[in-house]
Amino acid sequence: MTTPPRAHIAMFSIAAHGHVNPSLEVIRELVIRGHRVSYAVPASFAAKVAATGAQPVVYTSTLPTGPEGWGSEPIDYIEPFLADAVQALPQLADAFAGDEPDLVLHDITAYPARVLAHRWGVPAVQLWPNLVPWEGYAEEVGELQNAEVRKTGRGRAYFERFADWLTENGLGDLSPDDFVARPRRGLVLIPEALQPNADRVDHARFTFVGACQGERADQGEWKRPADAEKVLLVSLGSSFTGEPAFYRECVEAFGGLPGWHVVLQIGAQVDPAELGHVPPNIEVHSWVPQLSVLKQADAFITHAGAGGSQEGLATGTPMVAVPQAVDQFGNADMLQSLGVARHLPKEEADAASLRAAVIALAGDPDVTARLTLIRERMAEEGGTGRAADLIEAELPA
Repeated sequence: MTTPPRAHIAMFSIAAHGHVNPSLEVIRELVIRGHRVSYAVPASFAAKVAATGAQPVVYTSTLPTGPEGWGSEPIDYIEPFLADAVQALPQLADAFAGDEPDLVLHDITAYPARVLAHRWGVPAVQLWPNLVPWEGYAEEVGELQNAEVRKTGRGRAYFERFADWLTENGLGDLSPDDFVARPRRGLVLIPEALQPNADRVDHARFTFVGACQGERADQGEWKRPADAEKVLLVSLGSSFTGEPAFYRECVEAFGGLPGWHVVLQIGAQVDPAELGHVPPNIEVHSWVPQLSVLKQADAFITHAGAGGSQEGLATGTPMVAVPQAVDQFGNADMLQSLGVARHLPKEEADAASLRAAVIALAGDPDVTARLTLIRERMAEEGGTGRAADLIEAELPA
């Protein structure tokens, strides 16, 4: 096999753990293979990017940095990405002027990247950290969602602005939906087991490479207590963590439960004092090295984000999914349909229900068998190495 010449590859993302983290091991592998990688990202993630060996290219973003900044209407979840793209595009064009890359990689939310790839005349590969649209998705889901948004003047103005921006940048032949969700080439950084209607996905466009997690030794190691018969991890991820009432239900459910040791991650938005009395079999943290804990855990209460869901599958950990927002509801349903999790809606997640679901899943040999089969299928998808191979295959000759 001929080794590709050293190339300059540019990656683009936003300041969100769920969008940056899935790409990091792929970037690290590309650097190890000798490529020079520039990674455009806001300053809050520059150190994390630099740790892979890539060169951070810092830009200023206007996206909200917490859940409180996103609003509650459908338009509130899409409008900020276009506004951010419009103001970030000139910054990024200037940052790469005279040092244009040979290939562009980009997260699904990094709209300027595809524009710049077109402007520079280089290939672009989209890295998907979550579910992809299947053939028929537009008619079954997308058009219905867009119709609701277009009912308002604000929504119609958004689509007009998006179309005008694409036209101004030489991409007027694409609709906003096609621009965002129909890349020429997409690598999907989740296992195909999590994908709804996987048989209807355009596999010429999208390739599932599965979890690209690495060892994450830089995040530290968690040690299982010697006297712990069973270990439970509770985490709602990094964004939607302001749920003190939910954490109190977890303390009530598992505090003092014989044989169980609980690792409770509460995020930065909740003061541990809000939990009240915490029994000694529960350790409370604002953050934990999740993958390290899951490798030693017997059960996982998760918000069912794409990252947490696939980490639970990769480590063979039964899950109780308590989704909070966006794609988490679909992930929770998918995990339940695989027979490895219980979808427990937030409003039903009281102490008794949480305890019953965890104990039932952790003691079910059929769940263990299904998780083992899924892990084997995930290993066949190739992960980081295959992702890097496919990216190198896109480099100009």
